[in-house]
Amino acid sequence: MTASPAPQTFRFRSGSGRISLDFMRTLRLRGLDGVTEELDTPEALTAWVVQLGPYAEDTVVPVPSRAVLRQAREVREAVHTLLTTARDGGGPAGCPAEVRTLLNRAASAAPPVPVLDDHGRLVHTAADPVGAVLSDIARDALTLATSPALERVRACAGPACAAWFLDTSRPGNRRWCSMDACGNQAKKTTWRTKHVTGTKAQ
Repeated sequence: MTASPAPQTFRFRSGSGRISLDFMRTLRLRGLDGVTEELDTPEALTAWVVQLGPYAEDTVVPVPSRAVLRQAREVREAVHTLLTTARDGGGPAGCPAEVRTLLNRAASAAPPVPVLDDHGRLVHTAADPVGAVLSDIARDALTLATSPALERVRACAGPACAAWFLDTSRPGNRRWCSMDACGNQAKKTTWRTKHVTGTKAQ
C-alpha cells in the first residue's frame, strides 16, 4: 500500500448532514444523464476518506486494494438501496436480505476511535482507516433508516443534481442540497426567466 494521495487532486461534495448521504454522492448525478463514478480508483477512495472522514489532516491513510474499492462501492449502493426502500414506504424492513447482510457486516468492523492527544486535540485513529470509515458509513445508514430523521431526508430540487441531504431547517422546507450551488443556480435561472419574460412584454 502507498500513502495518501494529494487531496487537492480530488474534490468531493459534502454538506448533506450525514456521512452516509455524503458517501452516496460519490455516484454523481445518479439516475440522470452524465452519471459519473467518482470512486474510480483506490486513490480516489483514499482521498474521500482523507477529506470527509474524521481523521486529522496529518493522518496517513494507506491506499487500499481494488478489492476494498469494490467493497466500498458495494457499501455505497447498499446504503442507497436501504434508504430508498425505507423512504418509499416499505420501511427498513423492506430492505432486501442481502443488502441488510452486507451493511450489517460492514457496520460490525471497528469504527474510528476518538483519542485525546497530548495537545488536547480530539483525534481519531484506526488500524484500518478506510475500513473504519466504511463501518461509520454503514452504521450511520442503519441508524438513519430506523430513526425519525429519515422523514427529513430530501432529494435536491435541482434538475441536474440528484443529491440527497438531511433537512435540518426548522420549517423543514429546504429544497436545495446547497444554496451556494443548486440554490443559487435556481435563483439565477428564475431571474433570467423573469427578465426575458419582462423584456418580451414591453
